[in-house]
Amino acid sequence: MIILGIETSCDETGVAIYDSTKNLMTHRLHSQIALHAKFGGVVPELASRDHVRKILPLIQEVLIAAGIELQNLDAIAYTAGPGLVGALLVGAALAHSLSFALKIPAVAVNHMEAHLLAPLLEPNPPDFPFLALLVSGGHTQLIEVTAFGKYNILGETVDDACGEAFDKVAKILQLPYPGGPALEQLAKKGKSDRFHFPRPMVNRKGLDFSFSGLKTFALNCFNEFGGDEQTRADIACAFQDAAVDTLVIKCRRAIQQTGLLRLVVAGGVSANEMLRQKLEHMAKTEKSQVYYPRLEFCTDNGAMVAYAGWKHFMLGEKTDMEIKVYP
Repeated sequence: MIILGIETSCDETGVAIYDSTKNLMTHRLHSQIALHAKFGGVVPELASRDHVRKILPLIQEVLIAAGIELQNLDAIAYTAGPGLVGALLVGAALAHSLSFALKIPAVAVNHMEAHLLAPLLEPNPPDFPFLALLVSGGHTQLIEVTAFGKYNILGETVDDACGEAFDKVAKILQLPYPGGPALEQLAKKGKSDRFHFPRPMVNRKGLDFSFSGLKTFALNCFNEFGGDEQTRADIACAFQDAAVDTLVIKCRRAIQQTGLLRLVVAGGVSANEMLRQKLEHMAKTEKSQVYYPRLEFCTDNGAMVAYAGWKHFMLGEKTDMEIKVYP
């Protein structure tokens, strides 16, 4: 069973081919960072147009790399949402066009579910059931996963997503786009004992998150103590410490409440080095195990979409000819 995966939810064009007998055959990714950098963030119209330019050449590349033809495909998987509506429509329209022309099914994939399943592409994937921490620019969720397609949201952010807070604090600190990785690098130069940020909502019951207050705290520190290089690094360090500690505390609480000893961490922020270090330390004390996607699959990619699409296809799921996306 050979599946073509198409990811165009935001500012990265991802394409991959997944074979149910050979696993991931090949994948390609085009990042739009250079395109959006001068604007300090993603410009939706430019993102959509760039997907149009890049999607067909990338599909041709993966077909050549996999040594197959379009006629060898059994289904087309595409991201239907969440994401930017114009960007999503590029992938959806192409997937349905190929579906019609090749007379094979098109399978709509939820972007966050695809992230959640990305660690299952690794050589030693977690078994069900497990906990999942989805932490990205748009979402921060703790999910109990009992089986494929069976998800129970235990907690989520009540305001900004964690990745969104990273990006906004990076702007406060006058860092270039993309802000999250730039802030992480600056934080390595910071003094961890200069500022102490609050750990939001950790003293309340439940597993919900809040990150907007950390953004405000960072802004107040920046306005009060100035923007010299060392101060900016100290603020970045304190912010990252607080955000990571909050995530780790809630993950520990979820493990203790559910008794599940496997934790999947996925989404763009899962690449954060400090988060990984502190989660590994927490896992040792809780006698649990943490699973991640490889670094290149932490951000948006076609491989996770192809895999999720295959799982849905095997359940007999497919979309009708109407092109629908869910921004």
